[in-house]
Amino acid sequence: MSASEVNWYAVTTRSRHEKVVAEQLWQKEIECFLPLHEVISKWKDRFKKVQFPLFPGYLFVHVPIQERRLDILKVPSVVRIIGFNGEPVSIPGPEVQAVKQLVFSTLPYDPYPYIVKGNRVEIVRGPLRGLQGTLVEKKGAFRFILSIDLIQQAVACEVDACDVVKIR
Repeated sequence: MSASEVNWYAVTTRSRHEKVVAEQLWQKEIECFLPLHEVISKWKDRFKKVQFPLFPGYLFVHVPIQERRLDILKVPSVVRIIGFNGEPVSIPGPEVQAVKQLVFSTLPYDPYPYIVKGNRVEIVRGPLRGLQGTLVEKKGAFRFILSIDLIQQAVACEVDACDVVKIR
């Protein structure tokens, strides 16, 4: 990997500081992606749609890490860049692109516990065609699970079983 190669990295933030960190990163001209999901919250007198981070405590940056690492770590509320032995580890681009494709689609989706075991599938029809993930059954419906292995987080949406094929 060359020093100026641009990759995706996961950044951990202080609890409930994801949106603030994302804004500060954009102000420093650091490309970031904070996947959000909308929840209807009930307050005393009304219901309101509120956006929460899909992966609490995490957001993604797309940078040449050797050049921008210090800029990221200097942002208040950034805890660290995910890695091993003090070295940041990049996330495969297709994993981040898959989450982007799901978040920007019109399909409903929810956070889902990270799954290690299960059938690996590829969606062959519909707006998520080409994505690979895990298929699970929940109360008679099939759920497609997209996983980000490095941060052990996942997101789920309902799919028709006929729209997926098992990957061998």
